[in-house]
Amino acid sequence: MAAVEGPTGTWRMVDPQDREYGLIEIRRVMNGQQVAYRVAVRGDVIGWAHTLRLACHKAHVAHLASMGNPGPPAADWGRSGSGSKRR
Repeated sequence: MAAVEGPTGTWRMVDPQDREYGLIEIRRVMNGQQVAYRVAVRGDVIGWAHTLRLACHKAHVAHLASMGNPGPPAADWGRSGSGSKRR
């Protein structure tokens, strides 16, 4: 996970191949008294955060969730009913 800043007040979340998967923008709220971070993943706003760290976390978790569940582990670890007998 990497957050690349630019333009000012905008962070792009990029994967190791430098493909963008998220965008975080800083916003002033409550008449400019507070700062909030708008979090978008693949063009959809998924939420807001009060810290850049939390905004990055939200974007990264959403990105990981979009990859889907790879399923159970390849090994059965000797569980009963799996057809293998533990010795």
